Amino acid sequence: MVNTILGRKIGMTQVFDDRGQVIPVSVIEAGPCIVTQLKSVDTDGYVAIQVGFGEIRPRLVNMPKTGHFKRAGLAPMRYLREIRTEDAGEYKLGDAIKCDIFKPGVRVKVTGISKGKGFQGVVKRFHFHGGDQTHGSMIHRKPQSSGATDAARTFKGTRKPGHMGSEKVTVRGLRVVRVDPEKNLLLIEGAVPGSDGGLLTIQQLEQR
Repeated sequence: MVNTILGRKIGMTQVFDDRGQVIPVSVIEAGPCIVTQLKSVDTDGYVAIQVGFGEIRPRLVNMPKTGHFKRAGLAPMRYLREIRTEDAGEYKLGDAIKCDIFKPGVRVKVTGISKGKGFQGVVKRFHFHGGDQTHGSMIHRKPQSSGATDAARTFKGTRKPGHMGSEKVTVRGLRVVRVDPEKNLLLIEGAVPGSDGGLLTIQQLEQR
């Protein structure tokens, strides 16, 4: 069976464990994800299932996606993603993947788009310590040296001011604290990437 589900970040809160200790958790609306397409080696060259997640008004869906959902006999959904699995043959169109595929205590990795922070300098973007804070210094938060000068160009990968955030981020090793199948909620210990309402992919890690 698949070990991956799509979810929406709701926010953060805290819960108490059996010993009375406080655990900060991220609350995620995980699923249900509906199977919208089955990929096979014969037709696509690989094995996977395509799942849809999230409600959307039909008039906001373009014509190609509308036809895609119509062929599957399903209502349009906001997100479509593929999940690689060797067990695609065990699913059929319209099957629902719910958060009960996870159990409390398992470790997962969560992938999402980090919060965008706009254009930032090197002190915030790369944690440069900055220049002297003494009287007369004019380079408190400037990048200072850019490296070699004989090349007459800036080398790729040089740490410079620029766009920060709004990129794909994966956090591994987070622990599932609670699972609520009735409300489709996952409580995961710690922080997960992205803003509230952002799309997340939660995948269970292999137990060693």
